[in-house]
Amino acid sequence: MIADRLLRAWRGVERIHDELFVEPLRRAVAREVRREDDVLRALVLLESLGVDNPVAYETLDLVPYLVADLHAWHLRMGQDEFGDAGVCC
Repeated sequence: MIADRLLRAWRGVERIHDELFVEPLRRAVAREVRREDDVLRALVLLESLGVDNPVAYETLDLVPYLVADLHAWHLRMGQDEFGDAGVCC
C-alpha cells in the first residue's frame, strides 16, 4: 500500500519533470534538426539547379577534419579500403 502510493507519487514527479524540462528540450532539438534538414535540402536543390554553393569557400577549412574522419567512416561502413591509393589508407 505505502509502496503503491510512493510509486504513484514518484511517477507524478517524473511526469511533471518531463513536462517542465524534457519536452521543451525535445521540441527545441526537433526544431533545430528540421532547420538543418531544410538548409541541406536547399543547398542540394541549388546545386542541382547549377547555382554554386554559397558556403563552399568557408567549408574549405573543414576539409582536413573530414579527411581525418574519412578512415573511421569507411571502416564503419564495412569497406577495408576507400578510394584511390593515397586518398585514405
